[in-house]
Amino acid sequence: MDPKASRRHDDPHINVMMAGSTLRKIKSRSWKKPRHFRLLEDGLTIWYKSRWAGKGHSTFKAKDIEAVREGHQSEVLLSIAEEFPADLCFTLVFHGRQGNLDLVADSPEEAQAWIQGVRKLIHKAQTMDEKERLDQWVWEWFKKADKNKDGKMNFKEVTKLLKMMNVEMNEEHILHLFKMADKSESGSLEMKQFVQFYKMLTQRDEVWKVFQDYSGDGEKLMLEELESFLRIEQSEGEKGPQHAKELIDRYEPSDTAINQAAMTLDGFQMYLCSPEGSIFKPNYLELHQDMTQPLSHYFISSSHNTYLLEDQLRGPSSLEAYIKALKRGCRCVELDCWDGSDGEPIVYHGHTLTTKILFKDIITTLKEYAFKVSDFPVILSVENHCSVEQQTVMAQHLRQILGDMLLTCVLNGQIPEQLPSPQDLKGRILLKAKKIGDVEGCMDETLTEFSDEEEMTNGDSDSPTKENPSADKKPEKLSRELSDLVVYCKSVHFHGFEHARTHAKCYEISSFSESKAKRLIKEAGTDFVQQNKCQLSRIYPSGFRTDSSNYNPQEMWNVGCQIDSWPGNGFK
Repeated sequence: MDPKASRRHDDPHINVMMAGSTLRKIKSRSWKKPRHFRLLEDGLTIWYKSRWAGKGHSTFKAKDIEAVREGHQSEVLLSIAEEFPADLCFTLVFHGRQGNLDLVADSPEEAQAWIQGVRKLIHKAQTMDEKERLDQWVWEWFKKADKNKDGKMNFKEVTKLLKMMNVEMNEEHILHLFKMADKSESGSLEMKQFVQFYKMLTQRDEVWKVFQDYSGDGEKLMLEELESFLRIEQSEGEKGPQHAKELIDRYEPSDTAINQAAMTLDGFQMYLCSPEGSIFKPNYLELHQDMTQPLSHYFISSSHNTYLLEDQLRGPSSLEAYIKALKRGCRCVELDCWDGSDGEPIVYHGHTLTTKILFKDIITTLKEYAFKVSDFPVILSVENHCSVEQQTVMAQHLRQILGDMLLTCVLNGQIPEQLPSPQDLKGRILLKAKKIGDVEGCMDETLTEFSDEEEMTNGDSDSPTKENPSADKKPEKLSRELSDLVVYCKSVHFHGFEHARTHAKCYEISSFSESKAKRLIKEAGTDFVQQNKCQLSRIYPSGFRTDSSNYNPQEMWNVGCQIDSWPGNGFK
């Protein structure tokens, strides 16, 4: 058992989790099945299985969970809200692409025990120090390899485990270290002995040499010796002995060494592998760039077909996809909008079997999550296939749901000669779509236009999943209400660089498929750079990427294309 796990038994929430609970796992309105969940002895792994299945089971780690949402905070749980009250429901949200886990408890008390307990586990996983992380990792591997669960491993089992851990070493050297760790000469290693063996095996010679260079006795670094290392090697001499003492207290695993104000090799390695020992400057993790330049001077992390969780042909569309994109720092998301049967616009990948979600639900989600990670503006890239009537409904939802977040007029009442900066647009949501006329004035109530995807209107389509309108171009009309919400991101057809030089406005933006962008880069890269100095360009992946994969954006970045479908941290 993990020695730290026993400390958690004093917590009532953790006690409930370790005892185990039968929770309903919900996948849809029709798929609701009981599963037995419990927290394993390591205090960081949750195990679950069907009550009726054989030996099959699943596990996941607390470190893999991003957050716990209470109540009906997922599409699935909202769909069964009438059957199960909110105080019984919760959702585990995982990092990365792993799907959410929607659960229903038998009582509000049981639900709260799991909600609060998992949150404590997440906090524990996030606040582990380097030694705890290493010990936990080695402990997990040891437990996985200990097939007969006797808490011991012989030499053959150890070598097999090392292969599982991707540790490639000379077998004679491994045997020598195994015998050194096997102090009882029993021919097997217990957990603590294996940890010591692993440390000897993975000791880095270059770290040991540096340690020896500064250690007087070769066993430890006294305070003055550590301070000397920090001054000469780490350029931290100005921080003085107090900083050295803080590092000892923070990273040294030996209480005896701490009492001597000294650092052993183990502590030294822990420090060097920590963020404080990294060559990367920690202040670069915070915003340190000038954010007062025009919007066109920055790369903007964007998402194409944001609504999709999986492939572009049959995959599900989900609000969760928008949440995940925004929480990863994405500052431009796409909405592929179509007429809904009940007068409410829907979003899905047109002419495919992907599922549909309501436009208004996406806007509600955007309101909640747009600025959780960053205060800098979010661009809604609308691919508009809706009738005038449902475009007007879209405009109403945008105004009513987003309120003051939505930018509906130019800043300071001035006709723009250049785009505003990310700093100027903090906390604002911008609509990228077709617009009737220019920002400077208005035209008739409706204006004939083609769809927003520029590549889809000129016979140069590379998408097998959307209709190619080049054979039968049916004009679409724009709603005045929706048009009026477009300010700094007016979508326009690209008519060539010569036309752009003489007619383009700073607030106009063109979209290019990756194939056309690459062709333009090859044929007129310098012209592309000049256009991108004052205007935004959006590049979207080839329609042949039906698995929703991304292109390498480096070529596009090289000519200054700002909005590329690539995950990242917002404005750069």
